[in-house]
Order: sequence, then C-alpha cells, then structure tokens
Amino acid sequence: MPYLLWTIKRDVIDYHNLNGDQMLNHYGKTASFTTKIGLCVNMRSLPWYVQANPDSFFPRCYGLCTESEKQEFLDDFRRTVASSILKWVVSHQNLGRIRSKSRKEDPKSSDPSLRKDPENADNRFRGLPGQLVDVACKVCQAYLGQLEHEDIDDSGEGAEDLSEAEWNDLIQQYYSLVHGNAVISDSRSYFSQCQALLSKITSVNPQTEIDGIHNIWIIKPAAKSRGRDIVCMDRVEHILELVATEHPATKDNKWVVQKYIETPLLIYDTKFDIRQWFLVTDWNPLTIWFYKESYLRFSTQRFSLDNLDSAIHLCNNSIQRRLKNDKERSPLLPGHNMWTSSRFQEYLQKRGRGAAWGSIIYPSMKRAITNAMRVAQDHVEPRKNSFELYGADFILGRDFKPWLIEINSSPTMHPSTPVTAQLCAQVQEDTIKVVVDRRLDRNCDIGNFELLWRQPAVELPPFSGSDLYVEGVNTSKARKPVPHLTTFNLDVLSETQALKAQGSWPGPESVGMSSTALQEDWKRESARVSSSWTALVPKPAERSCRARPGNVLPAYNPPRVESKASRSGLAKAQPTKPLDPTLLSGHPLAPVLHAVKPSESALSQLSRAPVLPRDLRAPCLVCRSALPPAGPCKRCRSFCASVLQGASFVPLGGSGQQGSPWSP
Repeated sequence: MPYLLWTIKRDVIDYHNLNGDQMLNHYGKTASFTTKIGLCVNMRSLPWYVQANPDSFFPRCYGLCTESEKQEFLDDFRRTVASSILKWVVSHQNLGRIRSKSRKEDPKSSDPSLRKDPENADNRFRGLPGQLVDVACKVCQAYLGQLEHEDIDDSGEGAEDLSEAEWNDLIQQYYSLVHGNAVISDSRSYFSQCQALLSKITSVNPQTEIDGIHNIWIIKPAAKSRGRDIVCMDRVEHILELVATEHPATKDNKWVVQKYIETPLLIYDTKFDIRQWFLVTDWNPLTIWFYKESYLRFSTQRFSLDNLDSAIHLCNNSIQRRLKNDKERSPLLPGHNMWTSSRFQEYLQKRGRGAAWGSIIYPSMKRAITNAMRVAQDHVEPRKNSFELYGADFILGRDFKPWLIEINSSPTMHPSTPVTAQLCAQVQEDTIKVVVDRRLDRNCDIGNFELLWRQPAVELPPFSGSDLYVEGVNTSKARKPVPHLTTFNLDVLSETQALKAQGSWPGPESVGMSSTALQEDWKRESARVSSSWTALVPKPAERSCRARPGNVLPAYNPPRVESKASRSGLAKAQPTKPLDPTLLSGHPLAPVLHAVKPSESALSQLSRAPVLPRDLRAPCLVCRSALPPAGPCKRCRSFCASVLQGASFVPLGGSGQQGSPWSP
C-alpha cells in the first residue's frame, strides 16, 4: 500500500477511499479559489473574514452568467468611461511641455497621444464639445456620492442619471477621443475641476491608477486554464456580444470579465508576471507555507495598448512558448523569457529600487495569498494527511504593488527552461521535506519554505453527556368527549313488539311465505340490525400513519363513576322472569328460531349475566367478548338473534343501581 500519492489531476484518485495514514497531494472542493469564477465571487466576501479591501490587491471582476452581473459590469464600464475622460483632460494639460521636450530628444516620436495637441489641433482631428467633460464630471460626482452614501435620501431624479441614448452618445464620443482622431478643444478650462475630482476618486478607489484611459477589460472562460480562449477588449458592445453568442448551459461557456491593468511595470518595454508558489498542509487549522523563490515570465512582444493581441498581454508559458520573440524587443531580455526572483532583485538594485522587493512586493504577495485562503477555508474539504501546492500569478503596477490575477492548482513542473528546471525540482523536494520529514522532526530542514500563516487553535468547551437530559410533560391533543352509551339502536325490535301488541303482525300462514323465504327475511333483518349496531359503536383505533377521518368516533371510554357496586366488584344479576312461550311462538320468525334450538343451559347461563361496574365494558351476551364489538358476533351473527332466542341482558342505564335483566 503506497504511503504518499502524488498525482497531477485530482480526479485520478478517490480520496474518500484512502486510509487515514495515506497522504495525497490534493484537497477536495477547491474550485472556490482555483477557478476564475470562484475567485471572483469569493473575493467579494473578504470583508466578512478579514479587515481588508479586495479592491486593493485583486482587480475588480464580474461573472457574466446572470443579467444582474452584466448590469453591474455595464455600470462599471460607464463609470470608467467618465473617469477616463477626466484623465485625458489632465494628462493633456502638460502636453505642450512634454511635446517640446520630446521633439528635442526624439523628433520622430511615434507616440500617438503626443501628436494630439488639443490647443493647436488642425483639420485632421475632430473637435469635441466641452459638454462632454461636464457630463463626465457629473457622473464622477454621482459615483463619489454613492461611495459616501449621499444617495440614500436622494429622490432618484438626480441630474447624473442619464438615459440609454445619452449613455450611448457619451461612449461613442469617448471612443473617438481615445481610439480615434478627436480632441477636446477647450480642455484647459476643465483642468482644475478634473484634477480635483480625480484626487477624490483616487482616495476612495485604489484601482484608479491601473484603470488607465483605454478602458480595456480581459474576458476569460470561467473554468479553463493555461490562457485558453482569453481575449482583451475595449468596447462594451463587443464584450456583451461575445457573451451573448455562447450557449449558457455549457460550463466552459461561462465568462468572467476582469479589469485589465493598463499601467503594469515593464522591464525593457516588455510585460511580465510573477509565478509564486505556496503550500497548504492543513485547512483546520489553516496552515500556509510560502516559498521564498519565484520566477518571472516575459511576453515575446513589446507592450502596447494599441494592439490587444494575446501574445502581448498574456504571459502564460503555454501561450508564449509557441511564439517567436519580437525582433524589436530588447536584447537584454532572456531568450527563454524567464527570470528568477533573485535576478529580478538584482535588476531593481541596479536601478536604485532594490528595497522595493522586500518592502512592497514580497509582503504584499503574502497578504494577498493569506486573505484569499482565509476566504476559501469554509468551502474546501479539510481532509487530514493531505496537502497541495498552488501557483499564484501576480502582475506588478508602476508603483511595484502586486495584483493577484489567479491561483492555479497543480501548477506546471515541466522543466521547459533553465529557470524552471532548477526551481521546479527544488520546490518539489522542499515540499516533501515539509509534509514528510517535518512529521518526525519539527526542527528539520524545510528548504525555501517559510511558515506564512497558522490559524490559532480554537478551544472547544468540554462536553459531558451525563449532564444533558430532557425534562417535560408529554402533551397531546384532547380527545372529543363521547356521551355515555345507555341504549341500543334496536328499532327493528321496537317495531316488532308494537305490531305484536296490536295483533297486526302477520303470520307465516297468512302471507303464504315458505320456510326458505322466512330464512331469507330473517337474514336481511339480522344484517340490518347488525349494521345499525356497528355504526352506533365505534371500532377500536388502529395504529396507522394515516390521518383519522373526521366522521369516525373515538374509542368508547365511559366516565368512571364511584359506586358501591364498582368498589365491591362484580355484583350478581337479578333473577329474570321465565320467557313466555307464546311470545316466541307468535313471532313471524318462529319456525327459524325453533330450528336454531338453543340449549337450555346456554340460555340459563346468559340469564345469569352479572352486572358490570360502570367503568368496565359489558360483555357480549352470546360470546362473552368485550363491548363494544369490532363487528357482528361470529357465533350469533347479530345481537337481535340472541334476544329473539329469549336471552336477557343487563341494562346500561341508571346511576350505578342494579337493574333487572331485559328481555323482549
């Protein structure tokens, strides 16, 4: 059984089936920070975990998967258009001095922004009205009011609200100003106002510097890596059109749009980024190790904002290795397009900025990684005895401030250049030292790793199961009271007795009925009386999960009555009168009843039925089963049959006094 498992892809091994002592170089559910959409969404929750502003180290980002996100991106694009107009006015105020100095140093300067002289514009440039600056200033003032919560009591009818037609007109004029041949002829009169607004915006928005004036955004697939299908665009209609043409149901077709850093730090007029490794050995408590060495990746082309080709703006090695280096690029850059961080520090030292690495770049990258991991901690599956090495990509601004672009799981360890051949092998060896050697010796050599963050252990309160108990009284819904059952529904018997007393009950001979017909009539009458008895006396409640219908009576439970008879036990029944033979012989069902031939001992036993206490249920007169029965008696089939055979029963009415047996 292998003790240490190191794989490139996470899905190769099902970590749920591993033993507790087996180590794996992957964690589960890390998409919250290793995918572009996951990092975009989770960075918004940073203020809930850390007292830090994500806009200070992570370029603002939007997922274009929903209409609400698209609207937020559109509002941001429009605000950036307004602030870019103000930047254009401020940057062109000193254009005369810059142009004069540039002509002395380089008469053939190819910078297109220097050729646009707003004060001496000739017929080649189209002049834009100063109203464009007024509208941009109103939009920026409204934005500042929102940041300072001045719009809470606003009626919603402010002058800063523009219609869709006005926004489209403002954006088209901005395009002609920045990308076309237009200028603002009277820009000098707006210089003070624009400069003051930009100073306020910069104080509340840390990304004002990286926005530039071209309003470029980088569009990325939400779940792809290695720079696949990444494009840069500077027109909002093209961005929305790209997103709208894709099928929304496909996972890979979900797009993320992020503000492009238009003012990156350049080395010999070439863009670069930094690949920084860090190691997570535990998520609970969160333990992060930071690698001291990193490397820079250069683009093969010279940097320019006039050309939005991915070869210029993307420094991924998977893209740049397929391209040839531009001939106009500085020969001081390496042919394999990589530097170590040590070589970069030497470069800064020669230019008098050697302290920037230790005071700005290195600690800022540490803080960015720590903040990103603390936000994602609750989303990752914290398996013990697992670890994972990640690769974070940073881009430096002109002020040497690092900006986190993305975090990659399973960073490439291919020795494609002399730099990666040296560093990738070293970082893997140092990873083994941290996750394996340090288990046995806490003071062992861990290479270039240093402990970046270890979450303080949370003391859990002691648990004692014996002190936990539940106390209370069981409550249930009160049952509806049922009146005491004192009579039986013997309508048939009452009618029979009334007809018999009047002498109007026909005999079998008078109606010409046969013995078979009499038996059938007796069965029908017996069934009708049995059904009446069944409807009168409810059935016992059955255990079931189904709801009880509203028309079913509850179980019969007569109230308890204290009496002398109940305290002394069962009392003997009073002697009954002998059954009159004439009553039975004159009944129309006499032939059938005589055919039954009840035994004298059975009738005498029934006549001696004891009087039951009020709180006990009376027994059946024939089978001696408890009343009320669940159905007709299986032996006598009906209560009527036993009565017609001459049986007597104990009456249920009265106030606890002994009553005489009843018979027809």
